[in-house]
Amino acid sequence: MDEFSLIQRYFSRHARAGHEGVVLGVGDDAAVLRPSPGHDLVMATDTLVSGRHFPADMTAFDIGWRSLAVNLSDLAAMGARPLWCLLSLTLPEADERWLAGFADGFYALADETGVALVGGDTVRGSLSVTIQVVGQVPANKALRRSGACPGDRICMGGTPGEAALGLRQWQQGVHQGDAVERLCRPLPQLVLGEKLRSVASACIDVSDGVLADLGHLLDASGGLGADLRVDGFPDTPLFAGLSRQERLALQCHGGDDYLLLFTLPPVFNRPQGCLELGRVAAQPGIRLHDGNGELLSLPGSGWNHFSSQGDG
Repeated sequence: MDEFSLIQRYFSRHARAGHEGVVLGVGDDAAVLRPSPGHDLVMATDTLVSGRHFPADMTAFDIGWRSLAVNLSDLAAMGARPLWCLLSLTLPEADERWLAGFADGFYALADETGVALVGGDTVRGSLSVTIQVVGQVPANKALRRSGACPGDRICMGGTPGEAALGLRQWQQGVHQGDAVERLCRPLPQLVLGEKLRSVASACIDVSDGVLADLGHLLDASGGLGADLRVDGFPDTPLFAGLSRQERLALQCHGGDDYLLLFTLPPVFNRPQGCLELGRVAAQPGIRLHDGNGELLSLPGSGWNHFSSQGDG
């Protein structure tokens, strides 16, 4: 199968579907797209490498889903509604069974979130997936990492650490269960992102761990700090059997959650289903307090692509 046959067979579904704003999609030298009047375009791209960003033995369906999900999560963090995407797929060989599974996973999430695949590329090499997503947001309404202020509440769109637990279980040979599901098929919080446009002072998606990504948000907001409460990190049934120290290490430092972490001025109510982890502080640094107000210290750090850490 040559490159053009591969694209036609597995990645041309949206070319025939007539999606919003697509003047010309898959099949030409480039796509022609038309955003809505009065909107800003929001674009993001990520590359996922086998054995580094997903386990080499993950199913093709889950790789397709996950590759799109992590990119859509970046749009969610900006409060953008996704519209289109481009896919660059590097393959060691044209394995039709693998391609069918990957395409099914990719399109399952694309159709659920209203994203149209409008172009891309395929090349031969070690397995990696690069996706560029394009969305739109009303002019001047995009969320940013900057904007947090002392006294703002630090909130999160769900329980952190569950995907990190799923990765630990996968590495131990357990490839099923709720935690593994969190790892393989993250759900980008697009609806929440749009709701936060009018209330959040700053927002980021958690890919590298709560403390690492919160640090990025605080730095972008002028070098602020944070005081977090240990009771803000819930002990859910997924963490059964772990000590508090083990659970908190996963919840503070584990990556791959792809949940939104945002700051909320006190005047606004916390969105339903979101957690409150603590408060933004003027004093730089992130501090974690136990129920008695005592400071806790946790080993480890967030994900770093260029460190000597293992696969993630």
